[in-house]
Amino acid sequence: MDFETFEPVYEAILADFGFDRDGDERARDALAELTTPFDESRLSVLAGEHVAVCGAGPTLAADLDDCDADRVVAASSAAAVCRERGVTVDVYVTDLDGDPELVGDLAAEGTPVAVHAHGDNVGRVRSVVPGLPAEPVLPTTQAAPAAHVRNYGGFTDGDRAAFLADHAGATRLSFPGWSFDDPDVGPMKRRKLRWAARLLAWLERRRDGWFAVLDGVRDDLEPLP
Repeated sequence: MDFETFEPVYEAILADFGFDRDGDERARDALAELTTPFDESRLSVLAGEHVAVCGAGPTLAADLDDCDADRVVAASSAAAVCRERGVTVDVYVTDLDGDPELVGDLAAEGTPVAVHAHGDNVGRVRSVVPGLPAEPVLPTTQAAPAAHVRNYGGFTDGDRAAFLADHAGATRLSFPGWSFDDPDVGPMKRRKLRWAARLLAWLERRRDGWFAVLDGVRDDLEPLP
């Protein structure tokens, strides 16, 4: 996913939520200052593989029992559930809105950690990232990429994990632990989940594939370009 293709979608997200592009860019630049270039060849473990993009929904533990994926990209707190179940996390995707010990532990073990900077998390970026080993940290942004900070597409941790796996060459994607109708989430989270569904549907079309996780919601989604 190149930024020229993603930018109209990014602008639609900014307009819908009233987010500040300048804030995203300041966060991106702060992350760039605190990190070094990531060796993207480390993502080649996902190439040609069936990748489970694990979400943090309430069904994750049960879904993992039936998962036959070769590799795992875990979003946010899904990584903790994977570890509790003895499932290896190959790549972790986070905007640091969770347990800082989890990202620290995974990075210390050498797991690639895609750390995302946006306008609302500059404080967490500045407090958490300096304590991480440099080599495993893959810095990402939803704004235009700059320096060594990358943008593979996506908005929430979950759909960004899917776009990252697509970029890395995964041949099949499955989605344990995903739910678009969790009754326990608030209005803002519900809006973000709607965007996550729209972005997954966009990725599904770009891959000329079929994501079972979208069954039941696909026909109600406003398509993206």
